Amino acid sequence: MSSNRSLEGQLLWHGPLCIAWRQDLEGAVFHLANCFLLLGFMGGSGVYGCFYLFGFLGTGYLCCVLWGWFGACGLDIVLWSVLLAMACVLQLAHLVYRLREDTLPEELELLYKTLCLPLQVPLPAYKEIVHCCEEQVLTLATEQTYAVEGETPIDRLSLLLSGRVRVSQDGQFLHYIFPYQFMDSPEWESLHPSEEGVFQVTLTAETECSYISWPRKNLHLLLTKERYISRLFSVLLGYDISEKLYALNDKLFAKFGLRFDIRLPSLYHVLGSAAPDAGPQSEKDDEEVREPAATPPQALHTSVQQTPPSSPPPLVTSSPAPPPWVRMSRPDSGVLASRTPLRSYSEVMSRGQAPLAPTQTPEL
Repeated sequence: MSSNRSLEGQLLWHGPLCIAWRQDLEGAVFHLANCFLLLGFMGGSGVYGCFYLFGFLGTGYLCCVLWGWFGACGLDIVLWSVLLAMACVLQLAHLVYRLREDTLPEELELLYKTLCLPLQVPLPAYKEIVHCCEEQVLTLATEQTYAVEGETPIDRLSLLLSGRVRVSQDGQFLHYIFPYQFMDSPEWESLHPSEEGVFQVTLTAETECSYISWPRKNLHLLLTKERYISRLFSVLLGYDISEKLYALNDKLFAKFGLRFDIRLPSLYHVLGSAAPDAGPQSEKDDEEVREPAATPPQALHTSVQQTPPSSPPPLVTSSPAPPPWVRMSRPDSGVLASRTPLRSYSEVMSRGQAPLAPTQTPEL
């Protein structure tokens, strides 16, 4: 044991010493290589941090190769520096390959930033959704039909990326579909996975459109397997259907001047056909609605003066008459029930369409 300790002590404390230190310093390539190595070891994490790390390390080891070949003249220095530089270059090539493999098309990247990123959808989950549609962006030419009512089967779910699509039924316009809205969300929700059906509306592209489409079976398999994606689609489809219902409700308000309840069944049957047939009647109803607003101030003042002086209505005499162009407030359900209906039951049934639901609903 004592002999081993003495040998270790001789190696540590009595080893060969430098006879003389070199007076000249190493060349500039040696110092440049160490500067690059220092910057490389200060790199961070993540993909871009790895680019920074291996980029500076590879450059530093290349400088070591030059220094070992021209300055130190040592074969071992050159070989080790070459091996380390090649390892850094291979790591950079692997990172570039991973980035190119994970890159999405421009339209799908914009879809993620517009629709999914505000909802904080993880990028791996979004890639699974995109992979289900095979990352294909389909196109529609102007006036090309996406679906024809009564003919096109419901076998997919599509999302519009650009352009505008017109939705119609029996030749009557219903509403538009704008970018980042589902094109057939009501049809998707109306059927169970095992059921089959056809479109009840016609979808026509008004401009050049691009969209993505998921096959029905593949999407159902994905929603069954991934619970998070199933909840995400449930939220997106519910919001999209509510937007379409409100668009139909606003169209009714614009045509008839009365706002209907979107919960009334079979309301879409009267969107396009009620206005042309009931034109004079609807104009008559509009005149009845605007009649109080068009009453001249003199007639209103005369009617007030004929009342007994003991109980004058101060509110009527003090407030001026509303101008004719002011739109009246929406009448309640009692007023709507007392008016002449837009179309009679016999007229609607003669055309084979469902009648408008009764408007005498209880007040909530």
